[in-house]
Formats: sequence, structure tokens, C-alpha cells
Amino acid sequence: MQIYELTTVLPGKTTAARKKDLVSKIEKMVKAAEGKVLAKDDWGVKDLAYTIKKNVAGAYLYFDLELPSSFVSSLNDKLKVEDDIIRYLLVRQEKRGKEEKKRKAK
Repeated sequence: MQIYELTTVLPGKTTAARKKDLVSKIEKMVKAAEGKVLAKDDWGVKDLAYTIKKNVAGAYLYFDLELPSSFVSSLNDKLKVEDDIIRYLLVRQEKRGKEEKKRKAK
């Protein structure tokens, strides 16, 4: 299993209930693939650099996920068709060696 970071952008006027629904959908998708949601964070509403689908602001949600590599393309496909998401980014975290951990600790 690999560790992935998922950042989603929802329209700025998204209600708390719709955010909660989206979080539960993502958690169910990950659980169905025998993965885990390690962390989740609501980054709040921020102005977008440019208009996306007539939105000038976006509500950001961040997730740390542990997923099997075989499920990543399926998750990408499911996120593409999700109506509430105007943009998303799913990236794999690099494995950190002992030297990098020591540098960050300083």
C-alpha cells in the first residue's frame, strides 16, 4: 500500500452538509478498496487564481490516504465524474529516508 495526498476544490459557496457528504463518499470509496483515510483537513475557502466553472472562490478539502496502487486509476475516474468537485489533485507521497527525516527534525 502507498500513501497518497488528495486535495479537492469545491465551489466556494458549498454548504457544510455537502462537504460532509463528499468526505463520507471519499471515505466509503477508500474503505471499499481496503484502504485507509489517515488524515483529513478542511482548509476553508480561498480565492482562486482564475475562474473555474464560473467560481471565483473554492473550498479546499485535504486527505492523506493509504491506498493499493491498483485502485488509484479507479479513484481518479470516480473523482472526475463527481459533480461537487471542480478540481482535484491526487499524488503519491515519496518514501522518506532516515537522512531526510533527520533534516526535517532539526
